[in-house]
Amino acid sequence: MNARPLILELVTEELPPKALKALGEAFADGIEKTLQAQHLLAEGCVRTAYASPRRLAVHLSAVLDQAADQPFAEKLMPAAIGLDASGAATPALQKKLHAKGLDHLAVSQLTRRHDGKQDVLYAEGTAPGARLADGLQQALDHAVTHLPIPKVMQYQLADGRTSVKFVRPAHHLLALWGDAVVPVRTLGLKADRITRGHRFLCQDPITIATADEWAQRLGHEGRVIPSFEQRRAKIAQQLADTSAALGATIGQSPEAEALLDEVTALVEWPTVYVGAFEKEFLSVPPECLILTMRLNQKYFPLFDPETGALTHRFLIVSNMQPQDPTFIIQGNQRVVRPRLADAQFFYQTDLKTPLVERVAELANSVYHNKLGSQLQRTERVRKLAHWLAPLLGGDAPAAARAAMLAHADLGTQMVGEFPELQGIMGAYYAAHDGEPADVVRALRDQYRIRLDAPVSAETLTATTLFMAERAETLIGIWGIGLAPTGERDPYGLRRAALGLISAYEQLTAGGWLRANQDSPARLAALLEQAAENFAPGTLADGTVEAVLNFVYERYRNLLAASHERAAIDAVLALRPPLHQVAARVQACADFVALPQAEALAAANKRVSNLLKKAEGTLPAIDDSLLCEPAERQLADTIARLAPQARHELDAGNFTASLAVLAQARDAVDQFFTEVMVMADDPQVRANRLALLQNLHGLMNQVADLSRLAQ
Repeated sequence: MNARPLILELVTEELPPKALKALGEAFADGIEKTLQAQHLLAEGCVRTAYASPRRLAVHLSAVLDQAADQPFAEKLMPAAIGLDASGAATPALQKKLHAKGLDHLAVSQLTRRHDGKQDVLYAEGTAPGARLADGLQQALDHAVTHLPIPKVMQYQLADGRTSVKFVRPAHHLLALWGDAVVPVRTLGLKADRITRGHRFLCQDPITIATADEWAQRLGHEGRVIPSFEQRRAKIAQQLADTSAALGATIGQSPEAEALLDEVTALVEWPTVYVGAFEKEFLSVPPECLILTMRLNQKYFPLFDPETGALTHRFLIVSNMQPQDPTFIIQGNQRVVRPRLADAQFFYQTDLKTPLVERVAELANSVYHNKLGSQLQRTERVRKLAHWLAPLLGGDAPAAARAAMLAHADLGTQMVGEFPELQGIMGAYYAAHDGEPADVVRALRDQYRIRLDAPVSAETLTATTLFMAERAETLIGIWGIGLAPTGERDPYGLRRAALGLISAYEQLTAGGWLRANQDSPARLAALLEQAAENFAPGTLADGTVEAVLNFVYERYRNLLAASHERAAIDAVLALRPPLHQVAARVQACADFVALPQAEALAAANKRVSNLLKKAEGTLPAIDDSLLCEPAERQLADTIARLAPQARHELDAGNFTASLAVLAQARDAVDQFFTEVMVMADDPQVRANRLALLQNLHGLMNQVADLSRLAQ
């Protein structure tokens, strides 16, 4: 068996840029895994995936021309069916052997095995190893048909009759094993040793002698960097060097990283040039210019590294490298200028109409056909924000004002052109109109996914709007039957729930909600108030409870990343105020580490089971019926520890409250060792159950400790 490197390349029309990296990895994976399954890869074989705008390829460093012979065991059928009374093969067995290509085997060569019910016939032996040509054809067929193609194209082959489906029309196929062509076919193409370079910088075909020289010659002669990672790294380095030479930076935002991935999928021989626009355009909000350059033109805006301010320069990643790039730079500047002028015009036109005057226009915009217009939704959110603000210690008129203006920018020309700027443009227009700073901030922050900093006085109005928006969305969308199902969540209800959770966490971190206090702004009250703002008959019965369960379940999943599930379940079983959950879970985690924890959790579970057997309402404890020393000791322990535990609980010291409870272990253990709870005397039995009920109340103030029992 001989091992050599293999290169397989499929040259196509321009592939979809946002899918290119995934297509390249999937193509390489499909080839590698299929060849591996056929034992055609030598030990230590290294796979390298390639993906450029016009090609998918994979290089495998050590591929066998033929796999080693492989033992096989093929289950055929029960012996009772396959053999007649004389032991000869029945027609059914003969047909099975023929279908599997095993009709050369005699009955004496078959193996019998008992599967626990009956004897079964097996064909066992050694099969010749797969040949590379056959194995690679199978691998290529699998890879081509299993790519994660966003949208399949159907096109006609050169014969004018045959149609095939692929992500883009394919033009050439190269397959080399060492220096030999592997005769595979796909999409009407037959493999050879010829590849094509850059569409404009390399006109002549390139004949590849060996698999290992493909990438190097494609780069030197073809002006193509076939590796996605190498191309991306080169672009990133050029961007960094060029921006540094200008005393600027492209920034480190996720949007810049995403654009880097996209331009990597658009060019084969990248070169970076510097463009510029008139400084007068900088009077337009920078988000508008940045979005125009990134989204429409795939340019990298440049920023001042100290202030972060947008500059009038940008970087162009070109697929060309002429001796004089002037025409490329001037052409790009000529293209971007009208777009910036449009943004400037939209902004200046929008400023002529105060934002508050645009609110009425929301009546003409449908939010949802079952939930009314955007204006009706705005009014629901406004009422909710006005109700919520004072409960958090905020300014009700300011919160109501922010809610009223929140979606007024939907009717502006700028947002009509760039929907991604919703809220951002509203904040600019509100600031121009002289709206208060906290209202402006609320408009700007309303579309954040979650809050990630403690709430301050400056951000309290924004937090109020943030919560009101998400509560209204959850109740409204859920209430009309559009709850998330499986992986589908088109209205972002999971994101809204996580946003609400983050708001309660950051309100607590900022001191607006305290772990030692309940709050009239607790989640259940917020959702109830949100539901009241909908017209009667709009929402399904049980909507509030269903949404409440949904939010707590999201919190359960969120906490599971950092805490034991038992501690989380113990806390959430009591459904405490949302802003207390994290502290209670941490207290449970600390409690579990105590030596008394396991015994107390087991005892609590036993108490819970006993209390389920109680009939009717239990009486107050009658001290005269405490006849056993162990039950008197438990009663004394409860009386002594209850005030201490309650004091710590009221102070929000959940860990300390549970630590007090740990002192009850000896009394509890002795009680269950020496006292028969279900005594024959009904009065004694009821009195002991009442004692356990008091113990249960003491033990489960922070969490349901029975959930901690192993």
